[in-house]
Amino acid sequence: MHPILFSVGDWPVYSYGVLLAAAYLLGLQLGVVRARRAGVDSAKVMDLGIYLIIAALVGAKLMLIAVDWEYFRSQPRELLSLVRAGGVFYGGLILSVTVGLLLVRRYKLPVWTTADLMAPGIALGHVIGRFGCLLAGCCYGRSTDVPWAITFTNPLAATNVGTPLGIPLHPTQLYDAGAELLILAVLLLTERKGRPFAGRTFWAYLMLYGISRFVIEFYRGDAGRGTVMAGLSTSQFVSLLLVPLSLIMLAWLRRRGQAAKA
Repeated sequence: MHPILFSVGDWPVYSYGVLLAAAYLLGLQLGVVRARRAGVDSAKVMDLGIYLIIAALVGAKLMLIAVDWEYFRSQPRELLSLVRAGGVFYGGLILSVTVGLLLVRRYKLPVWTTADLMAPGIALGHVIGRFGCLLAGCCYGRSTDVPWAITFTNPLAATNVGTPLGIPLHPTQLYDAGAELLILAVLLLTERKGRPFAGRTFWAYLMLYGISRFVIEFYRGDAGRGTVMAGLSTSQFVSLLLVPLSLIMLAWLRRRGQAAKA
């Protein structure tokens, strides 16, 4: 793959960083466009989105530290590596959702309608971000002999994120990107179907992502993801909490929406 897209003098420009920036910007832009079409103040959504991006970046890195605490505790100098590390997606998601729920009232925006507007942008950003992972070699899969396996050969990927070289691996980055693209399509095609209610798109996204992430984690091979219980990774444990919570919230918001129309 290509961890470095190009260099400006002696300064390397990393492919992951470029695609991560593109992921955040395009995801935010989609949310702003959707807000404008829905008659919601797009300027406020833009401001809110900037705070969410900052929260996502911080949350992802904080969860990476928490998951691999012993490593960073024993080698504190490695905290500097967080500058080029992406972090754990769930950490960014949890902190950005928390910050969003706190700030949305400050901006006087409808809580669940705003969440619905932003959800497809999260999915789009994740698709782009996973291609950044593929180019960087991070979030790699277990060794395999499936015909679609991918083999990394760039020594920089091994140096930066410990990617095994010369070994066929599950392309888990593409699994995740494909799952997110499918989720994005489902969200956009179904949000006006049936009897829509505020919050349905957002919680449907969290539910579908939780399911896909739980399954894909079985094929991941990168170290440092943490094990919580019964051999489940940290992300699988979060998924086990997130999916039922999403179902509960979908049921509750649906009943509340029906009661409001009655």
